[in-house]
Amino acid sequence: MAELVAIFTSIGLSEQKAKETLKNESLSALLKEAITVAQGALGDTCVDKATGCLLYSMASRLKDPRRLAFLAEQIARRRITTELQVTAALDFVKSHPQDPINQPEFDQACGVGVVITPEQIEDAVEVTIRKHRNQLLEERYRFNMGLLMGEARAALKWADGKILKNEVDMQVLHLLGPKTEADLEKKPKIPKQKGPENEKKEEMPVNGTVKLEGKSLMEQLRGESLKFHKPGENYKTEGYVVTSNTMRLLKEHLELTGGQVRTRFPPEPNGILHIGHAKAINFNFGYAKANNGICFLRYDDTNPEKEEEKYFTAIREMVEWLGYKPYAVTHASDNFQKLYDLAIELIRRGHAYVCHQRGEELKGHNPPPSPWRDRPVEESLLLFERMKKGMFAEGEATLRMKMVMEDGKMDPVAYRIKYTPHHRTGDEWCIYPTYDYTHCLCDSIEHITHSLCTKEFQARRSSYFWLCNVLDVYCPVQWEYGRLNLTYTVVSKRKIIKLVETGVVRDWDDPRLFTLTALRRRGFPPEAINNFCARVGVTVAQTTTEPHLLEACVRDVLNESAPRAMAVLEPLKVTITNMPETTQVEVCVPDFPANEERGSHIIPFTRTIYIEQSDFREVMEKGYKRLTPDQPVGLRHAGYVISVQRVIKDASGKVVELEVNCTSSDVAEKPKAFIQWVSMPLQCEVRLYERLFLHKNPEDTAEVPGGFLSDINPNSLQVIDSTFVDRSVTGSKVFDKFQFERIGYFSVDPDSTDEKLVFNRTVTLKEDPGKI
Repeated sequence: MAELVAIFTSIGLSEQKAKETLKNESLSALLKEAITVAQGALGDTCVDKATGCLLYSMASRLKDPRRLAFLAEQIARRRITTELQVTAALDFVKSHPQDPINQPEFDQACGVGVVITPEQIEDAVEVTIRKHRNQLLEERYRFNMGLLMGEARAALKWADGKILKNEVDMQVLHLLGPKTEADLEKKPKIPKQKGPENEKKEEMPVNGTVKLEGKSLMEQLRGESLKFHKPGENYKTEGYVVTSNTMRLLKEHLELTGGQVRTRFPPEPNGILHIGHAKAINFNFGYAKANNGICFLRYDDTNPEKEEEKYFTAIREMVEWLGYKPYAVTHASDNFQKLYDLAIELIRRGHAYVCHQRGEELKGHNPPPSPWRDRPVEESLLLFERMKKGMFAEGEATLRMKMVMEDGKMDPVAYRIKYTPHHRTGDEWCIYPTYDYTHCLCDSIEHITHSLCTKEFQARRSSYFWLCNVLDVYCPVQWEYGRLNLTYTVVSKRKIIKLVETGVVRDWDDPRLFTLTALRRRGFPPEAINNFCARVGVTVAQTTTEPHLLEACVRDVLNESAPRAMAVLEPLKVTITNMPETTQVEVCVPDFPANEERGSHIIPFTRTIYIEQSDFREVMEKGYKRLTPDQPVGLRHAGYVISVQRVIKDASGKVVELEVNCTSSDVAEKPKAFIQWVSMPLQCEVRLYERLFLHKNPEDTAEVPGGFLSDINPNSLQVIDSTFVDRSVTGSKVFDKFQFERIGYFSVDPDSTDEKLVFNRTVTLKEDPGKI
């Protein structure tokens, strides 16, 4: 250690800086090698402090150690003499990964040999100051001097920054003279004027994209905002492995795709998509759409034991429901023969072998190494062929790849035996590829440019690059993003199946779940889900979000799209005594009261109406504004005010009917409140939903020791089978949405019949204050 400290201090580093550098083994090794190269280039001359600082800067920022010797020599020979040139040199080697480096191109890109004289700097600064002279004289030292530096730097790219700044300071001083007391005073802050033009306006949905608290999803995904590589520039991505064939393969890739962005959404068809998948769908399809590219829907159908046709159908239906159309629908099984041929090639190249360790032997963190890892290539080829022909039992043999994954897992399985007919290929195959083997190769076959997946797959990135490179096929770039999780729910396929099997929920589309089919059934608009994904944002960190944030997005959309209707969940009969029995008045109700031009509907108003039981109290209480024997109330949209004349009760003392007097609102005193009502209504069933689980994290045994099944909310579903709804909803179709005034947003359920409509409450009108 003392020896390295001495070497590092000999090139101008302080002792403290040298010791800090030693804490980083990788940097220490690179810097030591750079100094050795520099000393070799200089001969008897020592490395001076200026050269040492540039060597340190280069070594600490270099991504490709293969270029260290070349760059260190350029610095030592004084071809690279400034930090600006070091940055340009690092950019050049990153964008030119193939050998040999073209020296003339490098020199031109890095300003090698370019000499900027003091006269040139003086002239460039003088031109810039002359351009801004009037503004400088007016604002004096309050002027943004960085603007002068920027314009002078643009004219003289390779000028020394310190010399340039000194010249700017000197010429400004010559023009303005020394700073006065007025120059030294702080600039007063001008208060912003509040006015209608500065008020925050609520953004309205436009083609399913809403600007929420910042950028819309399309803005977040467009162009340079994510700092993703451009198609064909995969090698510029940190960690991407460049081989002798990389540039040729990228050139062929560009010729085939025309430089088009290509993504894919690759679900396993063994379950229904959930809210977390909505982010993946939006990210994959959205990134392609935002950058004029294409996105494939690819079913990862490599496990025939768990796949069912209903899942294939439901997945595509949900993708299209969210507003996205796949460029093509593909299957991993489309490539079974090609994947098998590549596996043969992998064995021939010495990178895979047939192993007979059992699955239970490979479990755990430190499974024993395979005794068959070094078996001859020809033997593995023969055994793999026998696996294909069905000459081994399940679990008796696997094909494993010779590599170590980032999480330490050694030699992951590429193929295993399963004697289960495949839904597409039948009994043609009895060996099936694993995710670790299939995923990257299908991406390569489809010429995907950006393989977007959640953060847990980061540990597989090195194996992704490794497999493509050892087979000499086009290698896409894997990018990870943060998974989206919601509290008060479970999304695991296994746990949802348990909820269905135990009768807690009816099926995968039970509106209390957060599968996409369940959210659709509950009445969540697809635009709201997409807007929620935009609000959560494209983050690398895992996101855990409260359900009420999703519900807020739902309200935003439904407030503008769901026509109004009136309903009473628990009806109380009201007879208007001063209205003849045969009288029937037509009342015009706006579909959207805030914008009556959007349409209206007609409902009847007769002698008998129904109101909510909770809108009448026999005993007046402080703060209660609705109907009492001593307090009248207005009827929404009807233009009438009613006042109680008589309260009728049954034998148990329960109020069953009110007799009231009706007065036109034009002559009556303005009431304290207006309530909804119905007349000649439809009798419907209404289902009110609450959270399925009592605790925020039902899967956390620290929070719920008895397990998630012990955390079920007994009041998560309330069915009211005799709700009265006004006749405007007659003829409604499944998934039609309404706002039942003063109650909430509701959607027509698939259980509806011609005789009786069934409504699911999507969300309440306002967020429940009891919610966190």
